[in-house]
Amino acid sequence: MPHPATPTPAIRRIAIVGAGTIGASWAALFLAHGLTVVVSDPAADAEAQTRARVQAAWPVLKELGRVVEGASPDALLFEPDLATALVDVDFVQENAPEREDFKIELFARMDALLPPRVIVASSSSGLIMSRLQSRCQHPERFVIGHPFNPPHLIPLVEVVGGDKTSVEVIEQSIAFYRAMGKYPIRLNKEVPGHIANRLQAAVWREAIHLAAENVASVADIDAAVSQGPGLRWALFGPHMTFNLGGGAGGLAHFMDHLLGPVQTWWDDLGTPEVTPELQCKLIEGVNAEAGRRSIADMVQTRDAQLTALIKVLHR
Repeated sequence: MPHPATPTPAIRRIAIVGAGTIGASWAALFLAHGLTVVVSDPAADAEAQTRARVQAAWPVLKELGRVVEGASPDALLFEPDLATALVDVDFVQENAPEREDFKIELFARMDALLPPRVIVASSSSGLIMSRLQSRCQHPERFVIGHPFNPPHLIPLVEVVGGDKTSVEVIEQSIAFYRAMGKYPIRLNKEVPGHIANRLQAAVWREAIHLAAENVASVADIDAAVSQGPGLRWALFGPHMTFNLGGGAGGLAHFMDHLLGPVQTWWDDLGTPEVTPELQCKLIEGVNAEAGRRSIADMVQTRDAQLTALIKVLHR
């Protein structure tokens, strides 16, 4: 893998507002690139949890070649007081609870504390920035920078501005994330859930429908993705996958010959009602699929396999 790109000179000190799994993962990535990182979260155990998660992410970051010379997980700064944490920062990555009312109030508070030049990016997985920035005096510097979990491993960042976000802020955010080794994509318009979560939700809805209809077990439905199209999706998205499926004629040939059958599948897709009984069925199904493996064990396995896959893809 190539050496990590040099970050934008204007961004050297980052505030992570809201720790948790996502915030700690962002912190690890930014620290690995030699940036000064201060994490702010009022929870009593937030500092200990954040430091533990950053330490756990560090070996993987080193294995992937993303740790610049002199970088250390011990350089992380923690400040529970938001106003103090935001002093002299160049960029804010916000990871607060996914509640619109909470974020609107938080954004207005940060807006009052920060100089106008500082970009504030939200990790929100589906909220609309136009509403989140509605009470800010400088809404032009607020942008969505939605990562995929865990951010220190998964390259994708979805970048989209609100009605009042400046084009320059969107472009600067994309350049910054790219310098961090991420793969930023730009949304041309706001939609709830952005892109990737909507695609995930669409697949999961049909997976739930298939389970509800007893077409197969939860484990086999999962395997139908992980042992089939999921492997191809690690290389190409759905459009390019079907373009290759068309052979020499590409997508045009595929659509000419198979669009009819695909349309019948679309027409038959389900819209399940996730009742308490169906919830129990799904939970029992994933527990049976997991067997004796704990969540921690599976996360460790996932991250190890993701690391190996990323190394192969970036050869």
